[in-house]
Amino acid sequence: MTQKYMYLVDYFVDFPASEYGGLICVVAETAEECYSIIVNYDKDMWSQYYPKLRQNILKAQTFALAEDIESQIVENFVT
Repeated sequence: MTQKYMYLVDYFVDFPASEYGGLICVVAETAEECYSIIVNYDKDMWSQYYPKLRQNILKAQTFALAEDIESQIVENFVT
């Protein structure tokens, strides 16, 4: 069994581009996999509006999961 983690990634787009924010909950094995999952979800949005994504993933709260579930975005709330 491969260890999976729940990453709670802060989402915020700085003014003047936006004042949007939120939280993205991702199950992944590594921070790099977490980044790939988020970027592949909507490549245009993440590359254009979220240059701090890698930094925020590295600062994200992470929780080891007891079960081996599929790597994925579990929930996202962004405004």
